[in-house]
Amino acid sequence: MHEHILSSMKTGSETRALQIFRAHGGVLRTSRAIQLGIHPRTLYSLRNSGGVQQLSRGVYCLAGHGVLDQPDLIAAAVRVPKGVVCLVSALAFHDITTQIPHAVSMAIPRRMRSPVIDYPPMRFHRFNDASYEDGIETHSVEGVQVRVYSPEKTVVDCFKFRHKIGLGIATEALRFCRERKRSSPQEFLKHARVCHVQVVMTPYLEAML
Repeated sequence: MHEHILSSMKTGSETRALQIFRAHGGVLRTSRAIQLGIHPRTLYSLRNSGGVQQLSRGVYCLAGHGVLDQPDLIAAAVRVPKGVVCLVSALAFHDITTQIPHAVSMAIPRRMRSPVIDYPPMRFHRFNDASYEDGIETHSVEGVQVRVYSPEKTVVDCFKFRHKIGLGIATEALRFCRERKRSSPQEFLKHARVCHVQVVMTPYLEAML
């Protein structure tokens, strides 16, 4: 009788926990799950039984939720909420590159300490305040809010970081962005002025007119 009661309590707590996951997009950090009323024992029990899956240390998603299509991007967004997906990772997100990211590139404020992340592989880039805040878009990826720079801002950032990622990647992205997103030179120049690369970009933009 006692075991039956304990089993019922466990089932009830796990059911409530799964409902909380569904109500919050299917992905939660451990700290947020606890704030929402999920006991750590319940969370670990669900993990062990396969009810939830561990995307990264301290990040869980509902089993079969579908986030595994882009697990690195989603885990990065959940683990570093102040970060913004940038450079090659943002190019890939917007489908304006032939490059395949081997780590998630993420912009963080200049004064922010780089987070220590075991998974996914990440590269952090410190942006000054104006550049960091410019051009942020928020996209829902399988129910998770992911902050990504707009296609035009991403291209401008690639020119700014051309010595790190290669000028060829930046010029290819500019061409793809013009062709696939129908971006105007004015849109690029708006962000280029913020990032102080308008002089560098102007000849490439004029060549496309």
